[in-house]
Amino acid sequence: MTNQTWGIYNLFAMWMSNVHSVAGYVFAASLFTLGLAGWQVFSALLVGITLIYFFTNLAGTAGQKYGIAFAAFCRASFGVFGANIPSMIKAATATVWYGIQTWVASTALVVVVLRFFPDLTPLAKNSILGLSTLGWVCFAFMWFAQLLVFFYGWEAIRRFTDWAGPAIYVIMFLLAGWIVWKAGGFSEISFTLHSETLSNSAAVGMWFTAVAFTTAWFAGTTLNFADFARFLKSPTAMRRANFLGLPINFTLFAFAAVVTTSGGLKVFGELITDPVELVARIDNTTAVLLGALTFMTATIATNIVANFVSSAMDLANLAPRVLSFRRAGIVASLASVAVTPWNLYSNPEMVQYTLGTLGAFIGPIFGIVVVDYFFLRRQEIDIEHLFSDDPRGKYWYRRGFNPRAIVALVAAGTLSTLIAQLPVLHNLAAFSWYFGCAFGIIFYLLLNRRPARAVEPATDLNRTDSQMQAAPR
Repeated sequence: MTNQTWGIYNLFAMWMSNVHSVAGYVFAASLFTLGLAGWQVFSALLVGITLIYFFTNLAGTAGQKYGIAFAAFCRASFGVFGANIPSMIKAATATVWYGIQTWVASTALVVVVLRFFPDLTPLAKNSILGLSTLGWVCFAFMWFAQLLVFFYGWEAIRRFTDWAGPAIYVIMFLLAGWIVWKAGGFSEISFTLHSETLSNSAAVGMWFTAVAFTTAWFAGTTLNFADFARFLKSPTAMRRANFLGLPINFTLFAFAAVVTTSGGLKVFGELITDPVELVARIDNTTAVLLGALTFMTATIATNIVANFVSSAMDLANLAPRVLSFRRAGIVASLASVAVTPWNLYSNPEMVQYTLGTLGAFIGPIFGIVVVDYFFLRRQEIDIEHLFSDDPRGKYWYRRGFNPRAIVALVAAGTLSTLIAQLPVLHNLAAFSWYFGCAFGIIFYLLLNRRPARAVEPATDLNRTDSQMQAAPR
């Protein structure tokens, strides 16, 4: 069992680090491209993050109670070996986003380098696999910096997020204040940035789409939240920290993002969704340096928390005798380069619509593990059996795999993928996480109308074979 030493502030700071990233700001600002007004974007962000607050509490309950990570939690529903299936799906998603976030952070470093060394501009003009020479150098630097923090272990990660999360608030509000000042005050800022006015029904539909996008944006961290909840001292501390770190913290972040994006249109005459580009346009070199470095730090913290940890833990669970936590981290970081993330993250529309696809299997996994734990298992897990590969164990099922969970995942994942990708269902793509979650719950419950072996009374693994054969069944 994990040493549960985290308090409310530690998790609160982790959420601040998770939220306050360049990619998070770009995501929030890009919701304006849906045609919504500022207040509509703001309210959609708040409703979405409030839903995430409730989902996260569900996902973290078992992790906090038993001190177990997400990969171990999945064993109860998918089997001791079958748990590798959802773990690898999560690891693949996290690895891609790890690469994207690393590249996004490196763009801030490019801004700083060019500000102080303008003679290097030619190195930013060429292209090697879609990235300039300077871009490659900055990407490599950010990649190594994150690996260094990761290598010092969980305590180093906690200390890093403890100060990195709050640091971005200083820059975010200074940037928002500067934008308001340059615009001539709030009265001079228009919070209606779209070029066409949506009808009431269309606006409502787009608002719900924005809520769904917000849920999908945090779906990955929500799914593996047990990785962090296992460190919390109590369930009360977990819930309070989640409340501060999600609805409260995100309200401030969303407000700053909406004001800065809306004011940026007034100040610069164009819609700028990238805070690094906004910072780069400030005349003061010191302000540019501090702003870019702060966004870099915040994005590193986000990346480690939301993606690096998840990838490493899930990969380590796949082959624990070969891959330690650190070795798995190296594998994940190398894979993140191989996907050339800068080619994936090319425009706001792609960011939005890939979220639906990424949520296609994340949703079903969430639905299955949560309904299994709360409804079928009544919040009770046998830790001894959870970490046993003995065929007599409760979570052995069939050769270590639970066919019912796997069938439910494949069926639900296939349907939610069709919703995410078929052009005819394009209007529902943003809701693929919700559809996937609902399908996963329905299929899993239908397949478990008869109790599976794993929900029967525990088997004593210390009993002999003859005792097992003589025991009533």
